[in-house]
Amino acid sequence: MSPLLGGAVAEAARSLLGCRLIHGEVTLRITEVEAYGGPEDSASHARHGRTARNAVMWGPSGRAYLFFCYGTHWMLNVATGPEGQAAAVLIRGAEVVAGLETVLTRRNVTRATPTLCAGPGKVAQALGLDRSFNGHNLLTAGGLSLLPGPAPTHLLAGPRLGIAYATPEDQARPWRFADGDSRAAAQRKALAPL
Repeated sequence: MSPLLGGAVAEAARSLLGCRLIHGEVTLRITEVEAYGGPEDSASHARHGRTARNAVMWGPSGRAYLFFCYGTHWMLNVATGPEGQAAAVLIRGAEVVAGLETVLTRRNVTRATPTLCAGPGKVAQALGLDRSFNGHNLLTAGGLSLLPGPAPTHLLAGPRLGIAYATPEDQARPWRFADGDSRAAAQRKALAPL
């Protein structure tokens, strides 16, 4: 059974670390994620209920939920809850496993660094994603695929980023997870061993 099916969103987020995202010749290994629940999570896009924008969050699990952030870049999430219950995991960071030249071109940079795909906008750009991938089934081959990979040995956790609009409790919730052995994670000082 897929780790995306039936588990709590934080558990699903941790299970995505180490997994591979594949689109064409590019393969990324997921190194950082953030979990977002349903209407009860004031940091979630689902906090106001189901809308046309967030409909993918409500399932089925394993679908790509993309949204345009700050009018500049796409952000990739994976729907993780049972159908009818909103939950999604933001892919915050990754390492390039294959297709480095394509990633460099898409990111408009000349050399690889450990932070080449550290940030959700960078991940989507590296994969060449846009609105057309919203709702795409990541668990089937073709297009954009999510495949299992070795889980990290050391996990870090801490508060989610960029959610100043959320309640203090939800701002402090340690639902950001990262591979402790990877440098492709943002604001590492805010993360602690899990």
